[in-house]
Amino acid sequence: MKEIEIDSLDGLKEVAEEVINGLNGRNVVAFCGAMGAGKTTLISAIMEYLGSHDTVTSPTFALVNQYNTANDEAVYHFDFYRINRIEEVFDMGYEEYFYSGDLCLIEWPELIEELLPEDAMVVRIEVLSPTERRFTIEN
Repeated sequence: MKEIEIDSLDGLKEVAEEVINGLNGRNVVAFCGAMGAGKTTLISAIMEYLGSHDTVTSPTFALVNQYNTANDEAVYHFDFYRINRIEEVFDMGYEEYFYSGDLCLIEWPELIEELLPEDAMVVRIEVLSPTERRFTIEN
């Protein structure tokens, strides 16, 4: 487990680097935090770290967005905030994404916890102040 505290958006590069370097062959990352904690902002920093030029937005209504890294590898960004039934996740074919080997970045994983791979990395975001955050990366 690693904790990183930042006091500005500039610190997100370090967090993004820790997440990517800590994957150790895993491909599913679950981001836990309150509304407005910075989950999408961190995912944007991760995509920037991976050399993506795609615009990162929360897929709140689409459930999933696809981005590409500088090496043209697919990355899937999920937001399960608006799901009403777990069957919606089955209907979208989550297994094809989670077990594809492609990187999957998940917001609101608490709503689908029973579907997450056992080895998923969990990143917890705690709001300390309007500009300060604590990130706990659980390996």
